[in-house]
Amino acid sequence: MIIGIDIGSTTTKAVSIEDGKLTRKIKARASDAVTAATGAFGKIVLENGIKIDAVERIEITGAGASKINNDIFGIPTYRVNEIEAIGIGGMFLSGMSNIIITNIGTGTVIIEAGERGIFHFGGSGVGGGTILGLAKKLLPTAELGGIMELAQAGNLKQVDLLLGDITDTGLSFLNGESTASNFGKMLDTAGSGDIALAIINMVYQVIGVLSVFAARARNTGRVIVTGNGSKNQIGQKVLADISAMYGIEFIYPEFAEYTTAIGAGLSSN
Repeated sequence: MIIGIDIGSTTTKAVSIEDGKLTRKIKARASDAVTAATGAFGKIVLENGIKIDAVERIEITGAGASKINNDIFGIPTYRVNEIEAIGIGGMFLSGMSNIIITNIGTGTVIIEAGERGIFHFGGSGVGGGTILGLAKKLLPTAELGGIMELAQAGNLKQVDLLLGDITDTGLSFLNGESTASNFGKMLDTAGSGDIALAIINMVYQVIGVLSVFAARARNTGRVIVTGNGSKNQIGQKVLADISAMYGIEFIYPEFAEYTTAIGAGLSSN
């Protein structure tokens, strides 16, 4: 059995891999990388009744992996490049190769993975961390659940400048409901729900358009979406609108938030 651990900046995920198959998965939170890694390992072992001597090795990756300099609990522990882990995990979960993977975490990274190898295509500092950071200053809550609840009743027309606000005709393939400028209107009547929706909309529009550019550059019509941000339902709706506009399909594999940990566990160390 191999344990893969993704030590993220906010959440740590751990998975068990047996005979090339995903068998267990957990999430944990901790204030530092060492506590996060050991806590996630302990959680997956204790909650699932795994015997320590059944673990062949531990593969760690993510932002906090560089802080782990020794074996965990005496088990051989190896570091896996995060880009490689995302690529391996994305291909495994999607069952596809020669793909673009957009991994949405605190920020966003775009990976090209396939027969030629796994490459860092690009990315953006815009991601889940952007939503939480802006919420601290603009909303009465900085908890994701609260932000999502506010956004459900939001109206983008209170905050965003739409193409229909500035012209009576469309522009290229854009219509009057297309965004001309995120936060470009901001009416005095805009409430917390409107602002919450506009924050999420802006973040996922940036992610979606960057993903489209990456897919077109590699002549593919699909993008695999992974990471914690792949489960944001409002974000998925934003990406669906971008999909309809540009003809690029966004695919959400099952267990997509565990992609990086899975890729680490499946690496060939």
